[in-house]
Amino acid sequence: MRKERNKVPFTSFGVDLKQARKALGYTQKAFAEEIGIDPRYLANIENSGSLPSLPIFYEIIHLCKLPVERYFFPDIETKRESPERERTTLKLNVCPEKYISIIEGAIDAAIKLDGAGKA
Repeated sequence: MRKERNKVPFTSFGVDLKQARKALGYTQKAFAEEIGIDPRYLANIENSGSLPSLPIFYEIIHLCKLPVERYFFPDIETKRESPERERTTLKLNVCPEKYISIIEGAIDAAIKLDGAGKA
């Protein structure tokens, strides 16, 4: 009889993948073609919690720049970030380098606004 495996570290993988794929501007079909899988397989990974094979997992992590340690070493994370911060971090990881200064300026302005309101 097959032993049931614990998938807890990978529970957010499908959601993370979908967000990163959309942030990169890929449709499911285009992304599936890019990594060489059937679009239905990708849909199962994103929506049903299916786990990809290791080579496909590597391709996804590499292309989407997802934090691999989040899935293999979840206990290392001492402080969980809010879902909003996690989404922003994922999007920042796929953002083209030429736009980072714009994002940094927006963050600086938000920090100044928050600091001004505390006075």
